[in-house]
Amino acid sequence: MKIMTPQHGCAWITGASSGIGAALAAELAARGWTVAISARRESDLQNVAAQHDNIHSFVCDVTDRDAMAQTVSDIEAALGPIALGIMNAGIYLPTALPKFDPTVFDRTFEVNLTGTVNGFAALVPLMVARGAGHISLISSVAGYGGLVTSAAYGGSKAALFNMGESLAMDLKPSGVHVSMVAPGFVKTPATDVNKFPMPFIIEADDAARRIADGLAKNKTHISFPRRFAFLLRALNMLPRSTYVKIAGRFMKR
Repeated sequence: MKIMTPQHGCAWITGASSGIGAALAAELAARGWTVAISARRESDLQNVAAQHDNIHSFVCDVTDRDAMAQTVSDIEAALGPIALGIMNAGIYLPTALPKFDPTVFDRTFEVNLTGTVNGFAALVPLMVARGAGHISLISSVAGYGGLVTSAAYGGSKAALFNMGESLAMDLKPSGVHVSMVAPGFVKTPATDVNKFPMPFIIEADDAARRIADGLAKNKTHISFPRRFAFLLRALNMLPRSTYVKIAGRFMKR
């Protein structure tokens, strides 16, 4: 399986106006990649692009499928073929029960899941035609199992794992590699709203370095911090009733 490098084309990151996406854009640019970044907020995108000559902004809403296709076309016309696509756009809207707000689920799935599908729809035909490419989905360790206040967010991230693994199998014969990234808690505007303890939380720059290292090795699954990811995986091997009790108590503390 071919490892994509800056010599094969550019990298495209969605949701790159802040947080992990912005930090990853800077990390990849420092490693020699020409990086295209997308998000809805033009001024924030321009601020990220101003950090490095190799970063170029393309405003786009991931929930608009036609706009995503046009953005990919614009990027390739300006910067060359997209060799590495990182579907990072995502939102975290906590579920505050006992009041149940279905719009929280609608909006979360629209951005986190459908937005990723729209990225695949734009990239897969081009990469299959070239016989090479790498698409990475930014999921979360929250997708391993249910967590407090994460019914919508965790549900969308669990779906990304299943979708990504299935597409990795389907696309392997075509030369297109699909990988999943599962960060733990990363200090970003999204996690600043959390009212519960966030064990092993790391800075966005650290997360970006770990992701870039994993992508450079063509890993199919990139998870960190290792201790936290291992703990959640181990907990998810327990009977589900036991897991719900333990995870619920831990997160509430």
